[in-house]
Amino acid sequence: MTFWLLFYEFFKTGLFAVGGGMATIPFLYAISEKTGWFTAADIGNMIAISESTPGAIGVNMSTYVGFHVAGIPGALITTFGLVLPSILVIIAISKALKKFKDSRLVQKIFYGLRPASTGLIIAAGLGVALETFFPGSQITEISGWLGNVQWGRIILAAALFLGIKKWQKHPVVYIAIAAAVGMLFKL
Repeated sequence: MTFWLLFYEFFKTGLFAVGGGMATIPFLYAISEKTGWFTAADIGNMIAISESTPGAIGVNMSTYVGFHVAGIPGALITTFGLVLPSILVIIAISKALKKFKDSRLVQKIFYGLRPASTGLIIAAGLGVALETFFPGSQITEISGWLGNVQWGRIILAAALFLGIKKWQKHPVVYIAIAAAVGMLFKL
């Protein structure tokens, strides 16, 4: 009965927690109140552990709860319960897309999504670059940028860019070089 309840609670969480791993937290509080498997304080520990370990936060937390309640079988059941709704939705969408892949409307929709996704990627990259080269500055405060310029980081980025263009080595080589230089010079 415990295994079925574990599966059911985390299947429900996976089905309705749209928006990523942090969206599972309200469901965890509800599961805590309903079952008593863990306390509200335990949820804070789960978040900390899930954030510090590789993998998706929701999956890590479901695995943690399953293991806490029923050992390794419980961990497997809760993880499967959490990801199964996503798998089913992806299968349904892929079947629908196969059916409509030759549709001009669907092709136009996907064509229209390209600029939007490109814009999101550029915005994310720009945000990372601004925080890296001008930490703590607001985009609208150009005068604040000049006081916070990280010249060492800018020079390193330019050197890496030129190195990539000239020698065309595997990206891991440049990542290792950047990490070594960053640690050596505390950039």
